[in-house]
Amino acid sequence: MKEPRKNFQPRPTSFDQSAIEPMGLTWLIAAAIATIVLWQIPGGDYILYPFSILATWFHEMGHGLMALLLGGRFHQLQIFSNGSGVASYSISQALWPIGPALVAAAGPMGPPLAGAGLILASRSFTVASRSLKILGGFLLLSTLLWVRSWFGLLAIPVLGIIILGFSLKAPRWMQEFAIQFLGVQACVSTYHQLNYLFSYSAGSLGLSDTGQMQKYLLLPYWFWGGLMAIASLVILVQSLRIAYRAE
Repeated sequence: MKEPRKNFQPRPTSFDQSAIEPMGLTWLIAAAIATIVLWQIPGGDYILYPFSILATWFHEMGHGLMALLLGGRFHQLQIFSNGSGVASYSISQALWPIGPALVAAAGPMGPPLAGAGLILASRSFTVASRSLKILGGFLLLSTLLWVRSWFGLLAIPVLGIIILGFSLKAPRWMQEFAIQFLGVQACVSTYHQLNYLFSYSAGSLGLSDTGQMQKYLLLPYWFWGGLMAIASLVILVQSLRIAYRAE
């Protein structure tokens, strides 16, 4: 006599896509759009002040870390209370013109790539929680190694401690959403200073990042600004699509 056939249900994962995908993804997209809009209007920086500081940190760390990857030096990072920042670095002249162009591009493009990594980490709670700890810890480490402005020495450790505390104390679902939210913020930080992205000059600081790219790669600054703006959006959309894709 045959035994009755049993219906086996798939084991639930740490990320119940059917339950949270509509609400979670909708909120993340809304947050991305709202962030971009608020950054472009007067007073928007005050509403998003902590994320504006984090966006500056992502941007300037992109410059410095790319210089290190190319065998150069990352001297110091300054972040100011108005949300601006400056990374001081040096690279070998043997890498010119590609080296300086890559370092210039790493400012606007480093954050979207890091943000995509955070979003993708949300597919596993273990990886998500560990990534929050790494981000918080790296904020603290960067303070010791590179941050040299008085405001940065206050703000960056506070952000690092908050993120670390969140990774240790927050409920599971909040950590999964938080890492996606931070990833979205990193991706859209390219749009933090959209006018800067499409400017040749950075005033007293000399050439803008896209101005540097025009100098070394010949094509006009607005071409590089548009390319990086589009690339940042594509990276965000694709990382969210993968993160919310059913297994």
